Amino acid sequence: MRIGELATRAGTTTRALRYYEARGLLPARRAGNGYRTYDEDDLKLLRQIRTLQDFGFDLEETRPFVECLRAGHPEGDSCPASLAVYRRKLDELDALIGELAAVRASVGEQLTRAELARERLAAEAEVPGGPEPDCELGGGEL
Repeated sequence: MRIGELATRAGTTTRALRYYEARGLLPARRAGNGYRTYDEDDLKLLRQIRTLQDFGFDLEETRPFVECLRAGHPEGDSCPASLAVYRRKLDELDALIGELAAVRASVGEQLTRAELARERLAAEAEVPGGPEPDCELGGGEL
């Protein structure tokens, strides 16, 4: 198949395919007329790359999976190098989850503090001469 058909079947662009070729991830075979030619194995490589990128892997992280497929393995993640990339990605994701959990806890604490401050202002407003609980950005209840 030619580059346009491969791009369509893989759900990508011809520009992306040329980039993958330049990066050594996609073989650069040419027919006698100079057109790039691809086969079903190339489509399998592209699907592996696209799936991993959808999961957040960068292009270079897909290389061990592509090499595994090229080595004749039925799946790109059955080689030791691919498994190592999975492990690194899981460690990265666990670290990000930890960071997000910490940010979430901080935002939750800020919300609790803000709600308590608002309740105090509301209670003081009921005392004659107490401050009026009003939003500084235009007034009114939130």
